[in-house]
Amino acid sequence: MKVKRIQAIEDYIHAQGTVSLDDLCEHFNVSKNTIRRDINKIVETNRIKKVYGGVVSVLSNENELLPFENRDITNHLEKEEIGSLASQLIENDDLIFIDSGTTTRYLVQHIPAAKNVTIITNNLDVINLASKMDNIKIIVIGTTLKHRTKSFVGVENWSFFDKYNVTKAFMAATAFSYEQGVMNSDNLEYEIKKRMMNKASKKILMVDHNKAGKSALLTYGALADFDYLVTSSTLPDAYQDYCEKHDVEIMTSAK
Repeated sequence: MKVKRIQAIEDYIHAQGTVSLDDLCEHFNVSKNTIRRDINKIVETNRIKKVYGGVVSVLSNENELLPFENRDITNHLEKEEIGSLASQLIENDDLIFIDSGTTTRYLVQHIPAAKNVTIITNNLDVINLASKMDNIKIIVIGTTLKHRTKSFVGVENWSFFDKYNVTKAFMAATAFSYEQGVMNSDNLEYEIKKRMMNKASKKILMVDHNKAGKSALLTYGALADFDYLVTSSTLPDAYQDYCEKHDVEIMTSAK
């Protein structure tokens, strides 16, 4: 568990670019002493660097800081492609769950205006985008906004959602592998993911190909639990074989 946590912490730092020790403590629900020990281990790899009150991600091959703007631009087109591909699975009168994540929010803008859709979500970006679309109804999960992830967490009455027949769940992930499953690093979002995985008739994983083989703190489902894996680049042969064996259809724009 310690090794998985350290890897998850490193992945989170690279994803954020710059992060404070307090944020790491809250995100991973551990003490500051534990975070400091884990950070010291990661610093030894020269992939992150300590700064006052926190840490920053460092490009391992150039020993430079990796700006947030560069990461966003680099991934933007891939996420757009994933959102466009996943939208092809949406049918008229679907009741869909859209998970909180930087990739899943790109789904909304590709939902055809001719299709009437109800969205259940805890993703603030999804709520803001969908609120401008007349063909979409919105049901919000969560009572408390996490500013850092732009997601709502904290569900006081899960029985409220038991009555809804979720046709499709569009899920995000911090990491995934065919051995460890589909993972995230946030304890507060974990329960929402698990619940919606159980509710949805069809499960769709929307994920960057470079998250394959990575590890994160929590596993909320097996890769075989999904009906579709939507990504923008070809996955290694081992993943192709696994998905074929377990009837997981891979959708990709890669030629």
